[in-house]
Amino acid sequence: MNTSLEVEYWVIDDDGDLVAPGPLLDISPQFDPEFVEPMLEIKTTPCSSMAELRAEFLDRIGTAVDAARDQGKRLVPLATPLHASPAEIPYREKESTDLQRRIVGRSFDDARVCAGTHIHFEQSNVVDQLNTLTALDPAFSLVTSSAHYRGERILECARPFLYRRSCYEHCPEQGQLWPYVDSVAEWERRLEDAYEGFRERAITHGVDPQTVDDAFEPYDAVWTPVRLRKAMPTVEWRSPDATLPTEILRLTETVRSIVTHADARGTTVGAESATGAVTLPTFDTVESVTDAAIHDGLESPAVTSYLEDLGFTPSAYDPLATRLPDSHLSKRQAKALRLEAARRLEADLEQRRVRA
Repeated sequence: MNTSLEVEYWVIDDDGDLVAPGPLLDISPQFDPEFVEPMLEIKTTPCSSMAELRAEFLDRIGTAVDAARDQGKRLVPLATPLHASPAEIPYREKESTDLQRRIVGRSFDDARVCAGTHIHFEQSNVVDQLNTLTALDPAFSLVTSSAHYRGERILECARPFLYRRSCYEHCPEQGQLWPYVDSVAEWERRLEDAYEGFRERAITHGVDPQTVDDAFEPYDAVWTPVRLRKAMPTVEWRSPDATLPTEILRLTETVRSIVTHADARGTTVGAESATGAVTLPTFDTVESVTDAAIHDGLESPAVTSYLEDLGFTPSAYDPLATRLPDSHLSKRQAKALRLEAARRLEADLEQRRVRA
């Protein structure tokens, strides 16, 4: 099953201030700008094995880190910048971003403080892939890398709260987790319904529906934790935070193994199967555990038990969020912690290079 990775990292200068990537974007065609200025997205190509994916991912990250250092910049593997004013995270000039702000509302501003990891799986038995990745959603707690927003510690897993519960609170079909499906046709009907809802909301906010149609297609107008993509084509899992490469690869390996099993043997919800199918919890259980993960992360016994049942080993992970202070952070402290996170990223890569 071909698999690829995308990770979004904040870009800072040597003082810890957020800055635009600038010439970093010219280093590789696998480096892309994001919808906010001080962020760089690093991508791999589709890889047929974990060994291939691991090697390419580490090479891409290493290239970006080295080039950044040459330009007096660093990359920060945190899900939020910890403390930042809107002026420090300007949007790139892009029509679709402006439309989202008008349609979604003021809460869309919370999306700009969120940096995540996206894992793409080549489409095969799509329903089983979609449903399995939906059930795996609370695994974001294994790699949570920030609990802070605007200097305040809000929840153990800040990014999923800000992105889903805050940004898309008033249009949940655009950004929150969808229930299991019985067919691809059912997923596509939901997609069409979500798009129509998006267009209707646009009208109520004074946006011409044709303007929406010119800027978006239905597949590109949902930003849910699990979604189908036409490119490759893939099933995309968008649940995890941006974090250290080692943690991303550890998570990807387990998730890929579970999805591969589900793709080969199928899935069942609730009851165990005699055919070796992957047993998924009910969607109500997924939602309940996801809420616990957002609020308490791996401190919640319900979350760790749930993840163990699905095949994860929570004790093998060391979330960056747990290394951050529980208290309020000043801007100066946030800059120092960004620099510390950048050093952790560089040390993580160096350890990988030594092993290789």
